[in-house]
Amino acid sequence: MLIDSHAHLNDQKFKDDVEEVIKRARQNGVEKIITVGYDLPTSEEAVRLSEKYPEIYAAVGIHPHDAKALNDRVFSRLEQLLDHPRVVALGEIGLDFYRDLSPREVQREAFIRQLKLAREKGKPVIIHDRDAHQEVFDTLKEHALGLPGVIHCFSGSAELALRYIKELNFYISLAGPLTFKNNVKGKEVAKKVPLEYLLVETDCPYLTPEPFRGRRNEPGLVTLVAEEIARIKGIAKEEAFQALTENTSKLFNL
Repeated sequence: MLIDSHAHLNDQKFKDDVEEVIKRARQNGVEKIITVGYDLPTSEEAVRLSEKYPEIYAAVGIHPHDAKALNDRVFSRLEQLLDHPRVVALGEIGLDFYRDLSPREVQREAFIRQLKLAREKGKPVIIHDRDAHQEVFDTLKEHALGLPGVIHCFSGSAELALRYIKELNFYISLAGPLTFKNNVKGKEVAKKVPLEYLLVETDCPYLTPEPFRGRRNEPGLVTLVAEEIARIKGIAKEEAFQALTENTSKLFNL
């Protein structure tokens, strides 16, 4: 069995067939799916889905793209949602200096404010980092020491991944791009990061793994990422699946 540690079944691309998607995931051996919010509406939808489907757990948070929308009303609602019994994490939060859809200083303020909230609520954090590797690391080092968390869809170097493990005790999550033949850096991360610090995710409907690249991604395909980790590490698929499931369960208290 596996757990998809980061999915967006709250995305509009799943509005017409989420039940079928969950059924296919179950048939592929994916027993649990963490559906992650990125703004207030998708956070509330993640919670609603978690109430309806026993396979789904929710994470709630404000993505750096929407950091400019994190006013006191939204923050207060986030606080309420974090108390819901099906909400297992605060996320996804972080910095995105690639698209800069919110001003960088606003992103920084929203990131730190939500890290403090996660600590107050005793929730692990799901971190988004795009083109902001050093600043995300430094921010977490300053504001998240002792807080459990994962860098989702990790895109940094193996050296940075090992620093996250050693200095912050964070997990590293790998997604569909790991299966791409030319993703040398990602394969190096999978090779060097100890198995007990790895998670797998789809980030669906995005980042579809080979050989289905170009189609909508969905949780049932997370098995392809786990199989690639097993191949890179030269271990049995069953050993990889068991460890990845245990890691995810431990982080999110499932």
